[in-house]
Amino acid sequence: MCQHVCVEARHMVLLIGTATAVPTILFGAPTLSAQAADCPDAEVIFARGTTEAPGLGPTGEAFVNSLRSRVSGKTVGVYAVDYPATMDFPTAVDGISDARAHVLATASNCPRTKMVIGGFSQGAAIAGFVTASVVPDGVHATDVPTPLPPDISDHVAAVALFGKPSTRFMKAISEPPIAIGPLYSAKTIDLCVDNDLVCASDGRSFSAHNQYEEAGMVDKGATFVANQLQSSWAADAIANPPATGPAPGPAPAPAAPATLTPLPAGPGPSQHLPATGAAPGPAPATTPTPAQPAPRPAPVEPLT
Repeated sequence: MCQHVCVEARHMVLLIGTATAVPTILFGAPTLSAQAADCPDAEVIFARGTTEAPGLGPTGEAFVNSLRSRVSGKTVGVYAVDYPATMDFPTAVDGISDARAHVLATASNCPRTKMVIGGFSQGAAIAGFVTASVVPDGVHATDVPTPLPPDISDHVAAVALFGKPSTRFMKAISEPPIAIGPLYSAKTIDLCVDNDLVCASDGRSFSAHNQYEEAGMVDKGATFVANQLQSSWAADAIANPPATGPAPGPAPAPAAPATLTPLPAGPGPSQHLPATGAAPGPAPATTPTPAQPAPRPAPVEPLT
């Protein structure tokens, strides 16, 4: 029994190293935005799979391109997690530390930026461990980064995992199972192609592990993340409406009616002139005198 399990584990590890070493065509170099002067609306922090060339990896590139097409009008920055991505699986802790540090830096320097944490294969394990709320059982706390502070989850809109190693696979490589933290579980999409040897508990096909874009899983993940981002941006817009000038104050009181100011009195009589009486008023009315009859002429004496 032990021989069968050990052989299967070695076979699985050999397959994951061999299959992901197949040359692939990248979709372009990632744009790092950790130190960008202008903060993007969203930032995808993505960890590539085992043996993939530094950058986002083919699955990560396809995911970012699909996501950008679904949130046109918004800026989407990307950060490729820096870690060896080799078959020396314990070195994945370097990726957990790097991703964690970038999440903290982005939350501090760009608090309005909504982050998306994602990964493929071994990178999906890294992304999952970044969200963990506790150190996994059997792991010494000094050997791994401490969990993210709870309030950081407010800055993370979504988590997208492609081909996350199953508990069976993690046991085969002597690593603890991956547990998504409770603050991130509702905003996480965990995608696994049918019969994928790495992520399906009963998977037997490793070729399926490299079929996430062809199987439509990349677009499915991008659609979920785009919806999460739109909801998060909408909530922020309600909570922080744009400034539109000073708030209106109370209506001004009506103006008091104008008061006529009396003119100053004129100067008094000059000291050098005699005082005069009061100013003449209108002439008093007079009663007309009836006309007197004309006097009678004196009588004329006759001539003698």
